[in-house]
Amino acid sequence: MKKLALLMLPLLSLVLAGCGGGKGSSTARSVTVKGSDTMVILGQRWAETYMKEHPDKRIQVTGGGSGTGIAALINGGTDICEASRPMKDKEKTMARARRGKDVVEIPVALDGVVVYVPDASPIQTLSLAQLRSIYTGTITNWRDVGGPDQRIVAYSRENNSGTYV
Repeated sequence: MKKLALLMLPLLSLVLAGCGGGKGSSTARSVTVKGSDTMVILGQRWAETYMKEHPDKRIQVTGGGSGTGIAALINGGTDICEASRPMKDKEKTMARARRGKDVVEIPVALDGVVVYVPDASPIQTLSLAQLRSIYTGTITNWRDVGGPDQRIVAYSRENNSGTYV
């Protein structure tokens, strides 16, 4: 396999916090972190490191996708959300209205997307516009981008993923 056009799409990964969580003080309960599957392993490592330095604290980290984490943050199901996309203004407004506090977005990493094709492919490069057209369904045949007359089957992340967005 070869990389096609060495295309890296930087995606900002965020930790979204600031709405506060459940009842009681943070010493009397666990802090929950939910969201991005891209970020879940990094979040778990951060939690492990923090808990080693603060043995009286408990942090529970789960994935489920950025959309799942953002919904949980808005609805009070998590204290912190990890997301691989920024929150929409509407989501921030909902969080403020439901939780009475503003969301704080903290950039922590960059995510990347790379497109690969087989070595035998006649397609050597694709522009961002062509990729956008492929993934939005405007271009559905490889002949439209210099390839053979074959249907394009586009694979992507689940639609609750920030990377999908």
